Amino acid sequence: MIETLVRHSRTVRRFYEGFFVPKNTLRGFIDLARLCPSAGNLQPLKYIISNTPETNDKIFSTLAWAAYLTNWQGPEVGEHPSAYIIMLGDKSISKNIFCDHGIAAQTIMLGAREAGLGGCIIVSIKKDELKHTLNIKENLEILLIIALGKPKEEVIITEIEPEQGIKYYRDNKGVHYVPKRKLDDIIIELL
Repeated sequence: MIETLVRHSRTVRRFYEGFFVPKNTLRGFIDLARLCPSAGNLQPLKYIISNTPETNDKIFSTLAWAAYLTNWQGPEVGEHPSAYIIMLGDKSISKNIFCDHGIAAQTIMLGAREAGLGGCIIVSIKKDELKHTLNIKENLEILLIIALGKPKEEVIITEIEPEQGIKYYRDNKGVHYVPKRKLDDIIIELL
């Protein structure tokens, strides 16, 4: 079951924008993240939830999407995420977040997938602009944003081909392909 969940928990960048994600659903994903391990059990992560078009638009305008898709500027109107979770590090709790945000983000993504949703973890953010726009306190550092919604695209895992390399791509039908290294290429055998 976990393998199936992980295999289908792919990054999604196009959504059915009109699909509503309730705040309680978003709170449930954060509750899953809350239960994750935390370095020194400091638990410095905080979250902002957005599921309204007005706030979503403010967040969307500060994001960059899919660096490898150079001719694509991001989701079109009607394909924007219908919700966001902004993950913050509370510097008054800890100056170093270690890997807490990665663990929490993947947990949220798995929870979203299990709920039939898709997501995209975004770190290419105009952080100063967003911090000012949303009036985020100085002690809270924007770490990443998870865009969420009902997926409007198909994402397929493939093996890396020498001519393609690691860059994800789309075919002429809009199917998104994500090349992954072979298992034997990432395990180092000890002698």
